[in-house]
Amino acid sequence: MTGSIIINNLAGLLVITSVLTIVVRGVPQSIGILSLQSLVLVMIFFAIGYNFGAHELYTWGITAFVTKVILVPLIMYKSFCKMREANIEGSLIPVWAIIMISAIIVLVCYFVVEPVKLPMITELKPVLAVSLGHFMIGLLCIVSQRNIIKQIFGYCLMENGAHLTLALLAYRVPEIVEVGITTDAIFAVIVMSYFARRIYKVLNTLDANKLNVLKG
Repeated sequence: MTGSIIINNLAGLLVITSVLTIVVRGVPQSIGILSLQSLVLVMIFFAIGYNFGAHELYTWGITAFVTKVILVPLIMYKSFCKMREANIEGSLIPVWAIIMISAIIVLVCYFVVEPVKLPMITELKPVLAVSLGHFMIGLLCIVSQRNIIKQIFGYCLMENGAHLTLALLAYRVPEIVEVGITTDAIFAVIVMSYFARRIYKVLNTLDANKLNVLKG
């Protein structure tokens, strides 16, 4: 029971770091918070693996630490921190609304997962609710932010939420699948970072609202 409480509390930290990633203005700060969130995710993997005998999650945790905690933030930092417009707020809705919507999302997800009856999920329904809500908060980040870099952060939030959901529902998949799931974020961030840099180089802007005209 104590282990479940710790895991559920760690899941609560995921929500807090998600909201902070969206509302914090500076890109270096957002990258740092995202890296911290990934570290919390790794801690959840190890805690679930230890408390429920899901030793497959140890591989998930090690791979996620290398990719999500170290490599992805490093790639984003080197790609974005020197861009002149990287720290522009560019939010379509105020901070208080983002916080309120995020809380409502997690609450609704909790009621959605209430009927789920699985051995591990019985004690970790708050974690499952957070994992689904985390995905939706990432989507909220994408649709509410004008800054392209912030939208990439939104993708990373969605990916972390989906990763946690898979860890809860399909943790016994073969290890090669686990490694593939945890490394896909690197390739996605590399591709998105490349296009963001190209857009900035050609159009000198990171405002998605200014990219509504195609030029041949």
